Amino acid sequence: MGFSRSTYWDARNRQSPALIRARRPYLVKNTVTGLALGAIAVGVWAYTINAIGQDEFEDVKVPDVPVKPASQDAKK
Repeated sequence: MGFSRSTYWDARNRQSPALIRARRPYLVKNTVTGLALGAIAVGVWAYTINAIGQDEFEDVKVPDVPVKPASQDAKK
């Protein structure tokens, strides 16, 4: 087809100069956005770990060790 060479990649899968020029205006904005999203994710993770680490679990009732039932031989 006529579209076989309409690509921004060369035969060795490297970016062409046209692709580099096309991406240049968005490079800084995309980097800042990625860093902001990463910072939010790390912040949520750090807050969660900090909040969970302070819990003492004193309000959780732990059941006693279950009593073993009498063997079947003793009932006969």
